[in-house]
Amino acid sequence: MQPTPGFDPAALARSLLRRSRQGALATLRPPKGDPYCSLVNVASAADGAPILLISRLAVHTTNLLADPRVSLMLDERAPGDPLQGARIMLAGTAQQAEGDAALALRQRYLAVHPSAEMFVDFKDFSFFRIVPSGAHLVAGFGRIHDLSPDQFLTDLTGAAAMLEAEQGAVAHMNADHRDALGLYATRLLGAAPGEWSCTGCDPDGLDLQGGAMVQRLNFPRRIDTPAALRAVLRELAEQARAIPD
Repeated sequence: MQPTPGFDPAALARSLLRRSRQGALATLRPPKGDPYCSLVNVASAADGAPILLISRLAVHTTNLLADPRVSLMLDERAPGDPLQGARIMLAGTAQQAEGDAALALRQRYLAVHPSAEMFVDFKDFSFFRIVPSGAHLVAGFGRIHDLSPDQFLTDLTGAAAMLEAEQGAVAHMNADHRDALGLYATRLLGAAPGEWSCTGCDPDGLDLQGGAMVQRLNFPRRIDTPAALRAVLRELAEQARAIPD
């Protein structure tokens, strides 16, 4: 089914990947390959791919270590009928992260799930990145679409300097510019007031979290250097301050 006019399925898929904090993970249980589904906490890597922090004591981890093929469903958890909200079914393979790759996933995961600090260093826990092969988006009548990874993942080519500066930029915004983060959320995105903080940034946008509320602020253009990041954050702050209360 093709999407309705004016509907951007890729943009919605990218937003769901960035805003989701929980999802339903489907794995294949050995030896017969019976389907198994479980609830997991998720975060997003710099390119938007889902991050899992899971224990080898869990059935789903045993499953994916035997067969890395997985499916992950993420949804908006909209009020009312759950079937009216948008959801994405992501297919791919789960790859365990090691070394620097694991450290990068750790930073992003703990930014949105700080309570995981209590067990992140337990020996049975590891970080996994789901490498997508495709996605199926359902967002209501006439809004059903299949997407390839290049349509919903962020291209990180040429953005190494910006990504290296990410953690410092996030810490700086949270320490010194909480007022601007609140304005991004309330005036630019229409969110309710709250204790808004920045949990991550990438070439396409900024991730904001205020308690249980999560928002994604898309940049007006691609950002791939620290200088460009500082400039666009100032620009967005000025834009937000110009909007009346």
